[in-house]
Amino acid sequence: MKSPIEIPSVTDYVEITEVWEASVRATHTFLTEEDIQYYKPLILKEYLKSVRLFCTRDQNAITGFLGLDDDKIEMLFIRPDYRGKGVGKALLDFAVNKQNARKVDVNEQNEQAVGFYEYLGFKTVRREPLDSGGKPFPILSMELQK
Repeated sequence: MKSPIEIPSVTDYVEITEVWEASVRATHTFLTEEDIQYYKPLILKEYLKSVRLFCTRDQNAITGFLGLDDDKIEMLFIRPDYRGKGVGKALLDFAVNKQNARKVDVNEQNEQAVGFYEYLGFKTVRREPLDSGGKPFPILSMELQK
């Protein structure tokens, strides 16, 4: 993954939301269609503007994005056809090494993401039975241990 990490503009929010939806459909198999439709407008209209956003591109198409709040990774989503190609690791390395990110919350049921963060040095420090919206999707709070 050699594409530079850049700051997207507000005009990129629709495409970023499309990347989010494609990524969620590929990895969050525990979510229903109703859940996805619940979160989608929140991502577009609220969540993206509440974080510092960074993205990667390939031939001008967004391949992945990262949202940070202080030292916490709030979002890290990769376009499904770019998974396993180093995009997620590049964004995580950027978050940790250039933005001093040390924390992340992960859906416990997203085992691939939990494994990804564990492999890269994060450990679970707390488990909440509900997500921030009060939905029954357990959240693991993880912190970088290295």
